[in-house]
Amino acid sequence: MRKICLLFLAIAAFSYGQQVPDTLYNPTIKKRAYKEGKGAVVYIDQGHRNFHTKDNRFLPFARLLRQDGYIVKGFDTVFTDEKLKKVDILVISNALSADSRPPFTSPTKSAFSKAEIEVLKHWITNGGSLFLIADHMPFAGAAAELGKAFGFKFYDSFLFDNDRRGILDFTSDNEMLASNIITKGRNTDETVQKVVTFTGQAFETPAEARSILKLNEKYTVHLPDTMWVFNDKIEQFKASNLSQGAILEFGKGRVAVFGEAAMFTGQLAGQQRRKVGMNADYASQNYKLLLNIIHWLDRLY
Repeated sequence: MRKICLLFLAIAAFSYGQQVPDTLYNPTIKKRAYKEGKGAVVYIDQGHRNFHTKDNRFLPFARLLRQDGYIVKGFDTVFTDEKLKKVDILVISNALSADSRPPFTSPTKSAFSKAEIEVLKHWITNGGSLFLIADHMPFAGAAAELGKAFGFKFYDSFLFDNDRRGILDFTSDNEMLASNIITKGRNTDETVQKVVTFTGQAFETPAEARSILKLNEKYTVHLPDTMWVFNDKIEQFKASNLSQGAILEFGKGRVAVFGEAAMFTGQLAGQQRRKVGMNADYASQNYKLLLNIIHWLDRLY
């Protein structure tokens, strides 16, 4: 049991505590959605103690969208009807409650008030587009009430394969990557054939949602009481029929929900500065998935 704990503590140091953005990551977009600065404004939430913000760990995310012609801004306050009037696309990634501090233990407190959740639900019903990213514990728990408002059930968990690896491959060959408008894109240059994620959580989807990243019995959901502390007694179950990424049309609006954040950015992790995210050679198509999701939220298809 001690070996298991040490293994996951090592992973934690690698994946959580020493992440910096890869400022050299700059993939080529063959056909931009817009001319420079002519696209929609994408707001990235950074008013809820977010682990990923536009000028830090989501810098590669923001730079990629700008390269595609979008304008990217930070959303630095609570969600109100008045504040959301100016927003077409909102990104929320790995939010935490205002008083949340490590060590993170269950149950995790919601990052959003009930009033904010109702505001977001109303905004999306009337045409807003939300990109909600909620990673492994405690981020899944912090966003669980928000996800529930749209019919998603988040598990405040960690997702691993049977060898306790946290790197997951989704391809059409292994039938874990769905074939639909998100993975096909607008043309063959935008088609996605492989997506790689880095641990994260698994969640249940409502019947109306379309799962993009489909999980099966080869993966296990682990539910520790404390973040990155594992032993043989913690609750765990197979991830059969769960998802790590899905889209949903909700009223007049659209929602994209994903259970892992590193896949949408480029990070350098640990003392060795290993590439983790869409900057890694083995995750070279992840950036296409990110752009296709934004295009869908932007109603380009």
